[in-house]
Amino acid sequence: MATEILQPGAEDGAMVSALEKHLDLCGAYPDPVADGLNALVRRAETDQSVTRADQLASISGVSLRTLQRQFTAYLGIGPKWVVQRFRLLDAAAAAHTSERTDWAALATELGFADQAHLVRAFTAVVGTPPRTYEQQA
Repeated sequence: MATEILQPGAEDGAMVSALEKHLDLCGAYPDPVADGLNALVRRAETDQSVTRADQLASISGVSLRTLQRQFTAYLGIGPKWVVQRFRLLDAAAAAHTSERTDWAALATELGFADQAHLVRAFTAVVGTPPRTYEQQA
């Protein structure tokens, strides 16, 4: 079975079909928790209004603590980390626009306590403050 799944030169569709057949034979089934967490991560990625982990918990219909346990068990990271990283990516994208970024306003929009909070988080992840990053972009 492994040779069918990892066949050199095989098309992706053939490998996926072989893998699905193998999983069916093993009795594997989709995990609804994993599917739900994937949907929440996509939501955090695409919905800039999601700025806090408790919002994801509310969307999912579970307590924040339950969501934290699920994220840690399935992803190895917490929902707060996921949300913050997507908002930092939004901040980096703002630096690539043709106009100068109002970092204080953007910090508020992205759910940071203030501009200093955004600057600290951005610098920790990117390695340079947002204004410097914007000038280099």
